[in-house]
Amino acid sequence: MIKHYRIRDYDFKLILLVVALTVIGILAIGSAKESMQAKQIAGFVFGLFLMIVLSLFDYSVILRFYWVLYLINIGLLILVEQMGETVNNAQRWLNIFGIQFQPSETAKILLILFFAQLIMRHQEEMGSLRFIALCVILFLIPLYLIYEQPDMSTSIMVIILFCVMMFVGGLSWKYILTILAIAIPAFIIALTLILQPDQELIETYQQNRILAWLYPEEYANTEAYQQLNSEMAIGSGQLYGKGYKTNEISSVKNGNFISEPETDFIYAVIGEEFGFVGGCAVIVLLIFIAIECIMVARRAKDLAGTIIATGIGALIGFQGIMNISVATGVMPNTGIPLPFVSAGLTSLVSAYIGIGFVLNVRLQCKK
Repeated sequence: MIKHYRIRDYDFKLILLVVALTVIGILAIGSAKESMQAKQIAGFVFGLFLMIVLSLFDYSVILRFYWVLYLINIGLLILVEQMGETVNNAQRWLNIFGIQFQPSETAKILLILFFAQLIMRHQEEMGSLRFIALCVILFLIPLYLIYEQPDMSTSIMVIILFCVMMFVGGLSWKYILTILAIAIPAFIIALTLILQPDQELIETYQQNRILAWLYPEEYANTEAYQQLNSEMAIGSGQLYGKGYKTNEISSVKNGNFISEPETDFIYAVIGEEFGFVGGCAVIVLLIFIAIECIMVARRAKDLAGTIIATGIGALIGFQGIMNISVATGVMPNTGIPLPFVSAGLTSLVSAYIGIGFVLNVRLQCKK
């Protein structure tokens, strides 16, 4: 499984980018909740180790077991439904042998690996409605299990990943245009129904988050409270921020204006303490990581490698956009972590595992 590679083919630039972003996250977490910093550093070290190990394994060999990966993914998600731990009204965590993790985070990576191999093996059938229907069915099973946790944000993210993988896999434009012609009106109709008082399409708290985004002044002391405070915190940082671990009582962390700022709203802490410059640094690093993954995808030796690198790049890019959009009030509160930055070992380690596969794709790129 381990091949001989040339050191000059190793993508050190990508490693430096993800490490730099992780370091910013560790610093921000240390300010938001210092007790979590040591745990995040441990996750960083473990993730870095897994990334290096996986980068040396031939991804083509691992992908031979793509059905096993799919079944493991489904099995973990079913276990969450049957025996998962509930936190904040969401049943998303598994505790196995004393190790607590979130299978919906690992599901993103496992789905990318599974569909990368499935699509490559049936590349000539991408124009077949039968094969497309099969892909959709295989995707809907984990999507349903994730949505039922409930986890709307991850559901949206995996839908985006599936669309990206199908597009990169060679889905015909006639199908893409047909889907868009159906999906856009369907989305508008669904959104209209969701805003009705007696709707049953989504949970009440999810509806309230959308309403709070549309009418923040009416929900300023309830659902919109965190987002409004996040926006004020980012704005108060101005150009260079208030300084690392600021002791101003009016700051986000000291005033407790945002619950658990070390996770979903970590960008507010960065914006407040490091200012516009720090916030832009995070965005630039996310963009560069996504672009580097796409550059690797363009030179991949096969379609599976292209889908893996593109999928990981899309995961980091789109998830980063979603998290920052929530923190700045551009979209409703979805509760999704900022890749490599937010506190959370499952998210951090999963991201490093994904980068490990991208590095191996890079090592085997066409010369």
